[in-house]
Amino acid sequence: SFSPTKNIAWTLKLPGKGSSTPITWGERIFLTGAEGKDVALWCISTEGKLLWKSKIAGTFRSVIRKDEGNDASATPSTDGKHIFVYVGSGDMASFDFDGKEIWKFNAQERYGKFSIQHGMHITPLLHGDHLYFALLTNGGHWVVALDKATGKEVWKVERPTDAMDESREAYTSPVLWKNGQELNLVVLGCDYTTGHRLSDGKEVWRLGDLNPKNSGAHRIIASPVASGESLVVPTCRGEVVVALKQGATGTIKAGSKLEQWRNKSGSPDVPSPLIYNGLVYLQRENGVMICLDLKTGKQLYASERLSEGRYRASPIYADGKIYTIGRDSGVVTVLKAGPKFEVLASNRFNDAFTASAAVSGGRIYLRGFEALYAISEGGK
Repeated sequence: SFSPTKNIAWTLKLPGKGSSTPITWGERIFLTGAEGKDVALWCISTEGKLLWKSKIAGTFRSVIRKDEGNDASATPSTDGKHIFVYVGSGDMASFDFDGKEIWKFNAQERYGKFSIQHGMHITPLLHGDHLYFALLTNGGHWVVALDKATGKEVWKVERPTDAMDESREAYTSPVLWKNGQELNLVVLGCDYTTGHRLSDGKEVWRLGDLNPKNSGAHRIIASPVASGESLVVPTCRGEVVVALKQGATGTIKAGSKLEQWRNKSGSPDVPSPLIYNGLVYLQRENGVMICLDLKTGKQLYASERLSEGRYRASPIYADGKIYTIGRDSGVVTVLKAGPKFEVLASNRFNDAFTASAAVSGGRIYLRGFEALYAISEGGK
């Protein structure tokens, strides 16, 4: 149990709005957000003090497509020496731990103008010496690897699709999946999930039949999730969810032996799935939590709504518990991890939340539109 006054270490009012999830390294927290009319990177100490801020781009759109997007939606990443950021204008940059810019470029200038209704939300994936990201908009469909030291392109491959209309746009972030002995870069969107070689981006497998109704409004926002041998692939709007087996190769269709299971319904629309201890948690956008058996896809529970309003943040696991946040209600629901539905606490904040929670050093960090909250037992 916690609240703005109970079991809270500190609250820091933020300079402006944003949706990126905070990341931590040692005693520093990094996140992006509005700085007046600019988009900035903020460095905050684990004591709740703003240490520095650095400008990323000169324009900030606080509302994109009603209130569902803003230009500080992609989450930063760090290797402990540099912080890598990407914002809605297409500006991608690297900063050192003192806030000095190392390199920057604009993806729209390099790869073509974006054409995407809800703005750019894709978080680049940091792995080894490279940053991997996908551009899946009506302005082009590309998967790209960059040298993290310079921002220069290492490789770029086209990602073809026969999707139509809005289905040609995607908001998902790439993930890594160990498919047999090889790490694959997994990209979801535009009616397909594809696996790519890290060395050159070549597509090695493609999962289809994710849009069985061939809808032109099948834009995908929730990202795939890998855990151990399994890869769980959501879609959107309560539709298909698929789990892939090891050995994925070639074209994979519904009913393939390479599918662990396929459920025709239940996909979250925005929050990404959570996998823990043989269970899959699907946070529906309307507040309903669904729990599946990872091996079989069998539904173990689909409870009543956790709170009123929309859900946009992804659920997380920590210390035997599942934490999930309501966007409009400001309610953080704490569930007992396991195959039976059990609410341990409902904790309300007077704020709106689209960023997922972060856990580090015995604390939970919640990023709202108004403030950053550090939650810990006894407020330590």
